[in-house]
Amino acid sequence: MGNSWYQKLFGLEARNRHDDVRARADDGDADAQFSLGVLCSAAEGEQQDLPQAARWYQQAAEQNHPLAEFNLSLMLAEGQGVPRDDAGALRWMRRAADHGDAGAQYSLGKLCHRASLDGSELDAAESRIEAYKWLTLAAAQGYKDAAISCAGLSLVMSGEELAEANARAQRLLPPAIEEAQARPADD
Repeated sequence: MGNSWYQKLFGLEARNRHDDVRARADDGDADAQFSLGVLCSAAEGEQQDLPQAARWYQQAAEQNHPLAEFNLSLMLAEGQGVPRDDAGALRWMRRAADHGDAGAQYSLGKLCHRASLDGSELDAAESRIEAYKWLTLAAAQGYKDAAISCAGLSLVMSGEELAEANARAQRLLPPAIEEAQARPADD
């Protein structure tokens, strides 16, 4: 009888893999830094270390790792392991979206849509255009509910707003999709 899944996951082999990832992260490998951020944030109980997760995400994010940028933005928005920083959260989310992360694009689209409900008509139109652009980019990558959100948003947009939003999305669409496809699947 072989090792149980628990022994495989938490046994000596797993510790050796963790040590290897840690060494690569210490050497500046952004993927390894991101992986350690995930390990620190996803651990349970006393093993969870949100401040350490934020530090690893920050290091990877500073090397333009889109998933680390997005995770760091979420931690900053919620004040998880770091002081809450809405401006910093938005900055990192926008960077992740610009780097092609579909989750960041979807979240940014939803933020822009909410902003469109609170501003002046001129601000609302710009926010709707930006929301539709980001949601379109997320939908192009198959992100859950992004296409539905686009369809719903389009019902309250003028023809001119839709045309502008589609033009903005088109300018970003090929690079965003290529960047997302170039990342390894295990990110």
